[in-house]
Amino acid sequence: MTSPSPTKNATFLSRLVPHPPRPPQEVTSRAGRNVPAAVATGLGLLGLVGLSLAYKMEIFVALAIAFLVVGIWEIAGAFLARNIRIPFIPLIIGGVGMMLATWSGGLRDGLIVFFFAAGVAMLWRTYMAEDHVLTDGIAGVFALAWIGIFSMFAVALAALSQGAFAVIAFVLLPVASDTGGWLAGINFGKHPIAPSISPKKSWEGYIGSTIGALLAALVTVWLGLGLPWYAAVIIGLTIPIFATAGDFSESLLKRDLGVKDMGSIFPGHGGVLDRVDSLLFCAPILYVILTYGFGLN
Repeated sequence: MTSPSPTKNATFLSRLVPHPPRPPQEVTSRAGRNVPAAVATGLGLLGLVGLSLAYKMEIFVALAIAFLVVGIWEIAGAFLARNIRIPFIPLIIGGVGMMLATWSGGLRDGLIVFFFAAGVAMLWRTYMAEDHVLTDGIAGVFALAWIGIFSMFAVALAALSQGAFAVIAFVLLPVASDTGGWLAGINFGKHPIAPSISPKKSWEGYIGSTIGALLAALVTVWLGLGLPWYAAVIIGLTIPIFATAGDFSESLLKRDLGVKDMGSIFPGHGGVLDRVDSLLFCAPILYVILTYGFGLN
């Protein structure tokens, strides 16, 4: 009795992996997006996070897991634009396991699950295909590291003694930074930071991002978490750096893959990864500053 070939296995599970994301419809707004839809979507997402924190922290963890699953699904579809098929199923199982392990045992347990899941993902791709095994496997591990490990820090923030306020800071700081940068950029932006990567990102917008983050830090870090005012200033100055780095990193990835957005699940916003790219980069640095810098535990 012969075992099924890797090619047949890949064909059998191919329908579980999404198609490459469709290009978004053109918009004529100066903001470069459908503003009413974007605002409504953003407020809806913030409200959903707020309700989860108000009711039970485990609901926020479940929400974070849902975002991770959709994010991996989106990046699987984006990689298909370059004919790269990442090991979707083990990445989903591994990502969920990383989040649950972090919530129950901390970041160390989550990292242990990551290394195990990365090994399984490589072996899975070897079994399921004969060609492009190394490329597909490495791309899958990259996706799990980017989305999974960074998301673990959001769960780690929720597990702190002041988890609700820490998560509020984690969400509102990048949002305030993005909003401040967007408002300043569309009104005053004239000097691009890196026009070859993201021509709409300007130094004037970055100043707006910093102002927005500082204001949000005073509310969430100084008043909410009760940390010294200089902690709010440090965090308010640091968050725009990492939020901008997150935006640029995803812009580079999308350019390499030849896609405009990672998805289209949110009206006016693109996909999940288009919305949480800055949050993903901000989660680790915020956790490090709060725990190692100011002793929050």
